[in-house]
Amino acid sequence: QFAIHTLEQAGYRYIGMDHFAKPDDELARAQDAKKLQRNFQGYSTHGDCDLLALGVSSISMIDNVYVQNAKELNAYQQKMDMGLLPIHKGFTLNDEDKLRRFVINRLICHCELDFNEVAQLFDIEPSSYFARELAQLAPMEEDGLLNIDREGIKVHNKGRLLIRCVCMVFDEYLQQARQDSQ
Repeated sequence: QFAIHTLEQAGYRYIGMDHFAKPDDELARAQDAKKLQRNFQGYSTHGDCDLLALGVSSISMIDNVYVQNAKELNAYQQKMDMGLLPIHKGFTLNDEDKLRRFVINRLICHCELDFNEVAQLFDIEPSSYFARELAQLAPMEEDGLLNIDREGIKVHNKGRLLIRCVCMVFDEYLQQARQDSQ
């Protein structure tokens, strides 16, 4: 908390998840314009672009496909020597993945989620569709970290440091892994 206060006193603005920028920086301007994005490399001023990753264990994102390169140098080099892409595994997003990616991106970049926008883009009623997730966020709301109403979710300043925890609630794969480990 002290570090954030010190950086803000020096003229920096908290963008999110350990990222700060001056108010006239392109990241701050993108956040103000609701165009800030987040990917594997951190916050970005532009989304919907393909990322081609090079190197061991790196992750590419092309359209709605994610692929990870081989995790070990020998396996990576063997595939390259054979003239093959050094891909270890891949994953194609389904409609549910696209919805949850959108929700998480909105929250992690803008600390808010507009239910009307979600309803229009994905043809769902968010408050009922995400009833389980909203119930999980209730303790954070009781602690004054965020607000949930019929319009959406708004994370307050004191909740911004816990934005990762807010987003994790909407990560279906993480939630499933937690259930499987119990």
